[in-house]
Amino acid sequence: MPAFGSDNMAGVSPQILAALAACNDGPARSYGADEVSARLERRFAELFERDVSVLLVSTGTAANTLCLAAATPPWGAVLCHPLSHIENDECGAPEFFTGGAKLVPVDGPLAKIDPEALRRKAREGKGDVHAVQPACVSITQATELGTLYTPDEVAALGAVCREAGLLLHMDGSRFANAVAALRVSPAQMSWKAGVDLLSFGATKNGAMGVEAVLCFDPKRAQELAFRRKRGGHLTSKMRFLAAQMEAYLADDLWLANARHANAMAARLAQGLASLEGVEVQPGAEANILFCKLPDGLATALLEAGFYFYADRWAPSVVRLVTSFATTTAEVDLFVAAAQRFVRSPAA
Repeated sequence: MPAFGSDNMAGVSPQILAALAACNDGPARSYGADEVSARLERRFAELFERDVSVLLVSTGTAANTLCLAAATPPWGAVLCHPLSHIENDECGAPEFFTGGAKLVPVDGPLAKIDPEALRRKAREGKGDVHAVQPACVSITQATELGTLYTPDEVAALGAVCREAGLLLHMDGSRFANAVAALRVSPAQMSWKAGVDLLSFGATKNGAMGVEAVLCFDPKRAQELAFRRKRGGHLTSKMRFLAAQMEAYLADDLWLANARHANAMAARLAQGLASLEGVEVQPGAEANILFCKLPDGLATALLEAGFYFYADRWAPSVVRLVTSFATTTAEVDLFVAAAQRFVRSPAA
């Protein structure tokens, strides 16, 4: 049965599997000194329209926490939205890797930080030895609600960061979905809008397991390299991470996969919105969809074999996530089943 629990549940793009098999032929230098890793750094420079330091890791948690550790002293504060991924889903890893920095929530509608709220929070405790010191801001793109920061919204936060002397980190585990949905360039979405450090995700969008830390500030590149090694995230056979990422970027596979995932979410939203009693929540801009379902419908769908998360956010509210591997047939099957249960008295 179709699974809409997470885009992490999808398999691996065939192009990436082929790249892994190809780079397995013969030996290669270790720890990122291989030819594939060198080509990849040049490819990222082309993609982002400037030189950029690239550090590959195998998990999004590693990418995020290494960035935050390089941006925040142990007595610092990471300003983030209460619904951000680092606040809710990293099991204390940001605090661990920073040596004790505190995550400080800054609110805003639809899981996006409000610039004025950030400006106020950035002043709190400044210079007070009894308080953690604001050091950086972290935003999630796309957000955990499936909403998107536009480049102008990122730039507004970037301006506040520059005023306050803070670094700006973007948790881009679904960066591809945001770029595809907003039809902007990677540069416009990142450093041109004031982002200093970017966690560039691939695993959720077709890779087997690779993320990239992109550092737009050359002064921090060496520190990040040492932190990656010390944190246990410098892979010896780095070519297998680099091969995944190179294939991911080749021929814009990353954007094609993201566009498909986004389109499947839009199809799912359209189908469910037509059903009586179903309320599609506002802000579904990428590949994450929240819906309030009539009583009993979520249980009926789960018992029928569909997989998704229910009741974690509010009663009768479910989260549905599509991926590059989601098919129109799977979406239509889910909508048809929901329609059948809505019409059935047993639902």
